[in-house]
Amino acid sequence: MSGTATVTTSPAARSADAGGRRPRWTRGRIALLVIALLLTAAWLLPLAWAVATSLKPEGDTTRTPLSWTGSRVTFDAYSKVWESGDLMVWLMNSAYVSVMTTLLTVVTCAMAAYGFTRTEFRGRRLLYGLVLAGIMVPPQVLIAPLFREMVQLGLVDTYWGVILPQVAVPAMVFILVKFFEGVPRELEEAAFCDGAGRWRVFWTIVIPLSRPVLAAVAIFTFISTWNNFLWPFLVTTDPGGMTLPVGLVNVQSSFGVRYAQIMASLVIAGTPLLIVFAFFQRQIVRGIAHTGLAGQ
Repeated sequence: MSGTATVTTSPAARSADAGGRRPRWTRGRIALLVIALLLTAAWLLPLAWAVATSLKPEGDTTRTPLSWTGSRVTFDAYSKVWESGDLMVWLMNSAYVSVMTTLLTVVTCAMAAYGFTRTEFRGRRLLYGLVLAGIMVPPQVLIAPLFREMVQLGLVDTYWGVILPQVAVPAMVFILVKFFEGVPRELEEAAFCDGAGRWRVFWTIVIPLSRPVLAAVAIFTFISTWNNFLWPFLVTTDPGGMTLPVGLVNVQSSFGVRYAQIMASLVIAGTPLLIVFAFFQRQIVRGIAHTGLAGQ
């Protein structure tokens, strides 16, 4: 009597074999890697040039032919920018304005998006259409009426005069609406059956589930607020209330066109954003992946 022996491989063994294999370097994978490296170099090149120029003596910045290095490495540009203005005051102003704007934007946009996705009221579609239409309106169009409103409210040269007009962001409402549409309604219905109200469901169920997209919204808002120049420039005249971009522009205008000091100012203004991005880049990627916009 003869028989055949069948050798079976367990799922764990198969997964171990599959997990132990290294990805093959195909031509497509290599091409994608080369493209990614080229794009990275193209993005880093202006930053590297700004840093290199800021470390040159002022006379070497206009010398021809241009070169990456000067006759010596010096931090004179940074010290002169530091001495010419109240950088610590401007940094604190920018930090306060950016943090407060981010907190208020996340809270108001999250509540508005939840209202559009979970509540029924007359005129909901029309109101949501007006919010989406706000995405197509350039912010520069609203500067004159907003400034007039701040003057009437007595908020010129105040923190709130800089913060409040930046809080309502239609694009963030749209992103949160797309995310809330994917949150299972069964979780909320179960909480309603247990006696929870709408506010409790929003704060204890919806908000914890929305941490990735809220983190992305917060980071995008913080970066845009930190870089915003036009509105803080118009609504603040007191040097003690200026944000960092406005203060640095005033310093640059005082010492004229000096490229080393201009590049040093740019490096100082951009360093906090690079730190924020380095610490929260994972949340940014997860937030974009969870908004539901990737496949649309």
